Amino acid sequence: MATGAPDVVWSPSPDAAASSEIARFARFLREERGVDLPDGADYAALHAWSVADVGAFWSAAANFFDVRFHDAPTAPLGSDAMPGADWFPGATLNYAEHALTDGHGRADTDEAVVFAREDGLERVVTHAELRELVGRFRAGLVRAGVGKGDCVVALAPNSVETLVAFLATASLGAIWSSCSPDFGARAVHDRFAQIEPAVLVAVDGYVYNGRRFDIRPTITALRSQLPTVRETVLVPYLDDDATLEGTTGWADFTADTAPLAFEPVPFGHPLWVLYSSGTTGLPKGIVHGHGGILLEHLKALRLQSDLGPGDRFFWFTTTGWMMWNYLIGGLLAGVTIVLFDGSPAHPDLGALWRLAERHRVKYFGTSAPFIQSCLKAGLRPRDEADLSALRTVGSTGAPLSPEGFEWVGDAVGDGLQIASVSGGTDLCAAFVGGAPTVPVWRGEISCAALGAAVVAYDEKGQELLDEVGELVVTRPMPSMPVMFWNDPDGTRLREAYFEDYPGVWRHGDWVRLTPRGSYVIYGRSDSTLNRGGVRMGTADFYAVVEAVDGVADSLVIDTTELGARDEGALLCFLVLADGTSLEDVEAGLRKALRTELSPRHVPDRFIVIDAVPRTLNGKKCEVPVKKILAGVAPDKAVSRGALQNPDSLAPFLEMADSG
Repeated sequence: MATGAPDVVWSPSPDAAASSEIARFARFLREERGVDLPDGADYAALHAWSVADVGAFWSAAANFFDVRFHDAPTAPLGSDAMPGADWFPGATLNYAEHALTDGHGRADTDEAVVFAREDGLERVVTHAELRELVGRFRAGLVRAGVGKGDCVVALAPNSVETLVAFLATASLGAIWSSCSPDFGARAVHDRFAQIEPAVLVAVDGYVYNGRRFDIRPTITALRSQLPTVRETVLVPYLDDDATLEGTTGWADFTADTAPLAFEPVPFGHPLWVLYSSGTTGLPKGIVHGHGGILLEHLKALRLQSDLGPGDRFFWFTTTGWMMWNYLIGGLLAGVTIVLFDGSPAHPDLGALWRLAERHRVKYFGTSAPFIQSCLKAGLRPRDEADLSALRTVGSTGAPLSPEGFEWVGDAVGDGLQIASVSGGTDLCAAFVGGAPTVPVWRGEISCAALGAAVVAYDEKGQELLDEVGELVVTRPMPSMPVMFWNDPDGTRLREAYFEDYPGVWRHGDWVRLTPRGSYVIYGRSDSTLNRGGVRMGTADFYAVVEAVDGVADSLVIDTTELGARDEGALLCFLVLADGTSLEDVEAGLRKALRTELSPRHVPDRFIVIDAVPRTLNGKKCEVPVKKILAGVAPDKAVSRGALQNPDSLAPFLEMADSG
């Protein structure tokens, strides 16, 4: 498909590559495990071995990371079937023990957490303080009768208290789940009611974009709808004196000191429940285990990201997105994690870059849309902030455009690694991303993660090279879901990932594997634009449309029904910047799409709307809107409670009604 390699926008220096953690791991494999590897800089050879013998790879990784097994495993991998891989049978351990136990980077005086809120509130927590806080909350949970297998849920922001509550929950072998406080009552109920929580942790309110929101009415409504909740803990987040009838204040709940202890649990024992977007029904509860998450996150942070003690790691996220779960994993690597709560654009788009300056962030993680917003605004963070501590900019949530890569190098800083990564809530980790020994090519994701056998398949299950196909994973990974909640026989899990290619994970993305070993993601495979036999991912379309001045957001829908012989209309819905009209941009859009994509992908109509429907995690609702326009009943096409902005469906419903 592609004819030549794009420009290299970053390449590791030989010295940096040789001193990286991944190079040290390669030496460990050669010297301690007798693995025949050329050298630490040969990522392709290391990756090939890691997927050829996944059991040996993850066993070596557990050894290298000093994983604390209370009971030793009988093998690294019992069954390697997918689904149903049996990782480290017989082993017991605890995730929280690895985040909280004293060690390199986790001495009493080492900084564990830096917290910042958009209104200027900041707080630094040492590891000694974090251990004390977790011990206190753990004592409260024990007093409330919480034990192994019980569920603790939180309606809370990316704050110190939320982190403390999670670690205390995990230390007991209880199960964690969280939602961001901006979720509506219906959305929260649809998630939490499924898992029948014993304890609810909630804040009195939150801050966003210069405004303060009191959510105590939401808490009251939730408590009446969650009959299994034995105790509700109120965190005075906005008002130190906040109270709510029927709740226990944070100070009272954490009044008792108690030494830390860690309940040993089986490798696959549930650690937390994350949720699918739930756009067409109740969100699926995706369960991950202690051991799988521990290993995946240690690998991702230490080997793929080259982070370690003394480094500061930031990712902009909320507690309703899996990147929060990933961010707090920095504690496992002895890293100082930087938590931010608020709007990334308040008071302006430079706020997060100034945060990075203030706290000497080494790894700055964000979303591709945020980078695109900075680009379109003409922001140059390097001119406004001292970013000399910065080494890597991470991007996820959507494919990062080639122009986004260029902007980072030009406007943020010279010599920065751009780590575009792609994975998902399903895995709570990345399939593909960056590595400290692999170059970055403009517009491409550098490599498959170690232990991730990622290839592209055609519809017959044949591997493709340099052609667009389905992203599949052919070997098991430890953080693949242990199960779906309330799916006792595994039917829904098999349908979600293994129905199309038995024994092989189908993720639902279009991807191209290049001859360089890099990857390009083209969007979701169930929202492909197939015009006259020319197949195009929506990510390609958005990259062109949203680069046009005056276009703030967009949604493209091919109304061709699945399996239909005749093409439907290609519709492009536009959110325009203030003061911009359709007449101002339409001609330029048509020209750009014709020349940069194909004449077949010029829309039949451009339609202006107020907002693009998005899930609570910020994903564009392409498939639900397509179903509505194809005549599917609205309540079957989409669950309004799963949307950030349910009112945004109005123009699509009107179109469907008018035929």
